[in-house]
Amino acid sequence: MDALALEATHPKKAQNGAPAAGPPLPPPVKRKPAKKAKKAVVFFEVEILDAKTKDKLCFLDKVEPNATIGEIKSMFHKSHPQWYPARQSIRLDPKGKSLKDEDVLQNLPVGTTATFYFRDLGAQISWVTVFLTEYAGPLVIYLMFYFRVPFIYAPKYDFTTSKHWVVHLACMCHSFHYVKRLLETLFVHRFSHGTMPLRNIFKNCTYYWGFAAWMAYYINHPLYTPPMYGEQQVKLALIIFLFCQIGNFSIHIALRNLRPPGSKTRKIPYPTKNPFTWIFLLVSCPNYTYELGSWLGFTLMTQCLPVAFFTLVGFIQMTVWAKGKHRSYLKEFRDYPPLRSPILPFIL
Repeated sequence: MDALALEATHPKKAQNGAPAAGPPLPPPVKRKPAKKAKKAVVFFEVEILDAKTKDKLCFLDKVEPNATIGEIKSMFHKSHPQWYPARQSIRLDPKGKSLKDEDVLQNLPVGTTATFYFRDLGAQISWVTVFLTEYAGPLVIYLMFYFRVPFIYAPKYDFTTSKHWVVHLACMCHSFHYVKRLLETLFVHRFSHGTMPLRNIFKNCTYYWGFAAWMAYYINHPLYTPPMYGEQQVKLALIIFLFCQIGNFSIHIALRNLRPPGSKTRKIPYPTKNPFTWIFLLVSCPNYTYELGSWLGFTLMTQCLPVAFFTLVGFIQMTVWAKGKHRSYLKEFRDYPPLRSPILPFIL
């Protein structure tokens, strides 16, 4: 009994004196790391009211917080098919500014129950279509006067040509200008806004087409008289016109390269290696500066009062646009160059 008790108390040793091996221990169990608790997504409720009547037009439930205004417009379009996204203006205030399509819901000053106001912008048309229509009209209209098609001047002048070489040069410059604009519309310009109200195309075409007809009538008239200082004046005007046309094209290329395809990114434009872009050091919108120079050259070339009036009206309109863009640059970019003027260096 004593021997059995000792064996039970002290395990047997192997022949080499080491304790006898017992049954193998199970491998340690690997514990899986505790999963982090997922944050609960707080969905938004979006209510869209009519900006004029304050009537409820749409209620969107469970809208994700990272939804953009563009996506909300698409949701609204599903319930109101007559108002496609480009036709919608979504605002925080009935009389406020339209929100941008890229604005994110959770970044706006609204609670989880957001109220927006809708305004119908009317039927829309693409900017490309607008520009092609605006610029093709003056090109065709001017050529009709240049070739003196019937019912414009007296019948004896039908399909006759002017004896003054400046008239032919003016036609080439005018045609070159609008062909350039058409090609830039198709291959150069990148638009931040895809559409504009359809009603504006009638106003724009009246402006461009009407002035083109008025100018062409007098420049191509059988009784037209050449410029006072003759060939020297015309040559100087041609140099100014071509210089500004090249400058205008150079600025359009520089602006195009600032915006990647399909984006609405805005950057500060700076001069490039192209000398025609160095005017960016002094002007915010040099494309308008060169455009003004082109029409001043054309006015000097033709010495025609309707051309001078068209140049003046265009200068006033371009100044309004340039001042608006200049203010936008100053507001958006804190480091915007302070030396720049909107359209004319140090003046305007």
